[in-house]
Amino acid sequence: MIVMTLAGWSSVPLFLRHFAESIDAWTSNGWRYGFAALMWLPVALVARARGRSPAGLWRRALVPSAINAAGQVCFTWAHYKIDPGLLTFGLRVQVIFVAVGAFLLFPAERRIVRTRGFLAGFVMVLAGTTGAAFFGENPFAPERLAGLGLALGAGALFAAYGLSVRRFMHGVNPVLAFAAISQYTAAVMLGLMVVAGDRAGAGALDLTAPQFALLLLSAVIGIALGHVFYYTSIARLGVAVTAGVLQLQPFAVALASAPLFAERLSVAQWIGGCVAVAGALLMLDAQRRVSRLDRLAVALRERAGADGAIAEPAPAVCAVTRDG
Repeated sequence: MIVMTLAGWSSVPLFLRHFAESIDAWTSNGWRYGFAALMWLPVALVARARGRSPAGLWRRALVPSAINAAGQVCFTWAHYKIDPGLLTFGLRVQVIFVAVGAFLLFPAERRIVRTRGFLAGFVMVLAGTTGAAFFGENPFAPERLAGLGLALGAGALFAAYGLSVRRFMHGVNPVLAFAAISQYTAAVMLGLMVVAGDRAGAGALDLTAPQFALLLLSAVIGIALGHVFYYTSIARLGVAVTAGVLQLQPFAVALASAPLFAERLSVAQWIGGCVAVAGALLMLDAQRRVSRLDRLAVALRERAGADGAIAEPAPAVCAVTRDG
C-alpha cells in the first residue's frame, strides 16, 4: 500500500506537467478534482444514510477544505512555471511550516520542536531546499522565481491543511474526513474552472479520447485511490514509517522527469535535495523518539495504577521526555 501511495503521488506532478502543454491550470484542477470527488461522494452518502456521519462533519470540514483548495491552486500552477523534480524537492519545506504551526497551535508538540535532532533536521531542510532551488541554471529568472514561490506557497498551505485537519477533524475517521473535504474542494475547483478556465473548462474536451481518459486517470490515481492507499498504509505501518517512505517522492519524480521532460538537475541540486530529504527524515525520527517516550511514560503510569506503585525508572523516563 505504501509503495502504491508513493507511485501514485509521484505520478501526480508528471501528469500535471504533461497536461500543462494542452490545458490551463483551472481546467486541469476542475476536471481532476471534480471527477475524484464523484468517486468519494458515495463514502459520505453511505455514512450519512447509516447514521455514522459525525455531528457537524460538514461544518468542521469548511476550514480544511478552503486551505486545501488554495494549496491545490498553487501546486498546480507551479507546474506551469518549473519542472516537476525541482518542484517536489522544494515542497520539502512543508515540514518546516508544519513544525512552526504545531509549535504555535499544539503545546504538546513544543517538546519535539526543541530537541536537537529536530532542530538539526529543520536547518538541513532549509539549507537543502535553498540549494536545490538556486544551484541550477538561471536561478533568478522571473519564471523560475514565480514557480518556486508557488511551490513554497503550496508547501505552506499543505502544512496548514494538515494542521487544520488535526484541529477541526479530530476524532473523525480519516477516510470520511477526506470524503467531505474532497466535495468542498471540488466545488471550489469547479467554480474557478467555470469562471477562469478556458471556455469554462470546455477546453479539456478538445483533448483526444486517450488524453482525456489519461486526465481522468490522473484523478483516480493521485486523488481518489492515492488517499485510500495512504490511509491504509498509516493503519498498517504507522505515521512515521509511512511519512518516511514518502520522502522518496522527489527522487522518483526527478528521475522520471528526466526522460519525460528533459529536466536536468545539477549535481549541486541533487546534493541539496538529498540534504533536504535527510533533514525531513531526521525531524520525523525526533518526533518518533519523543512519541515513543511518551507512550512509555503512559504505560508506566497505567502500571502504577494497577500495581499501586510506580517502577523505579519512571523519574528518569519523565525527565528525558520533558527535556527531549
